[in-house]
Amino acid sequence: MDSITRKAYAKINLGLDVIRKRPDGYHEVKMIMQTVDIWDLLTFRKISNPGIFLSVDQQEIPAGPDNLVYKAAEMIMQKYHINSGVEITLEKHIPVAAGMAGGSTDAAAVFHGLNQLFDLGMSLEQMQGIGVKIGADVPYCIMGGTALSEGIGEVLTALAPPPACTLLVAKPDISVSTKFVYENLHADKLTKHPDIDGMIGAIREGNLAGITERMENVLETVTVKAYPVIQQIKKAMLDKGAENALMSGSGPTVFGIFKEDRTGKEALEEIKKQGLASQVFVTAFYP
Repeated sequence: MDSITRKAYAKINLGLDVIRKRPDGYHEVKMIMQTVDIWDLLTFRKISNPGIFLSVDQQEIPAGPDNLVYKAAEMIMQKYHINSGVEITLEKHIPVAAGMAGGSTDAAAVFHGLNQLFDLGMSLEQMQGIGVKIGADVPYCIMGGTALSEGIGEVLTALAPPPACTLLVAKPDISVSTKFVYENLHADKLTKHPDIDGMIGAIREGNLAGITERMENVLETVTVKAYPVIQQIKKAMLDKGAENALMSGSGPTVFGIFKEDRTGKEALEEIKKQGLASQVFVTAFYP
């Protein structure tokens, strides 16, 4: 096998809590991660020339060592002493700097792709153990699906998938620094925390209403204040019939859960009409 292609799926956070800031500077989290059917496409081709050759279809995205795709490939090839080279083509569809783990899921696809391309025999756990050195979201992206994420994001517990629904995802035309959000979050002063345990129970029961009524993200206390358009998008979704709407990760992407495609599409049109976001998707949970 000399060439393979893989999809790298985006994620949202159905609930996101920050428990505390640890002495090492990392934040301890408790959140529900969910894969969604929005994806980047990566093609891997084995070549005789040694090295990593990455091409990206968007000029603003680095194609060198600063890209997590490149970092993941370099880490794997060094660890397994791979002397031949690899060409990687990245076709982006997931919004960039959006709180949807676009970079992390691309890196996760590298683990799966090179594992298959070079027949490395890495287990899921081995890939996750290496991947966490690249980013806290990478182990989850390697696994995918629905999961409780704890620690700094690397302690994962697989959950049953939630009930099917229509998902509307909207990314406003701004970029949010994750570092800025966490630096301005005072975890010790949070007076309200999401009911993550209750959401886990609702997921197990297949209770969509139980999930949506518990959707909460403590990072909104920072990001929404700095970027009011996030709240405007949430309001537009709720006004058009969303069961609930929430910012994903550190933002600025907002997602809304709808019972019907029709109302989701109506909300999409309203968001575009108001000029709140240009990247808007009607999609669903995956798988």
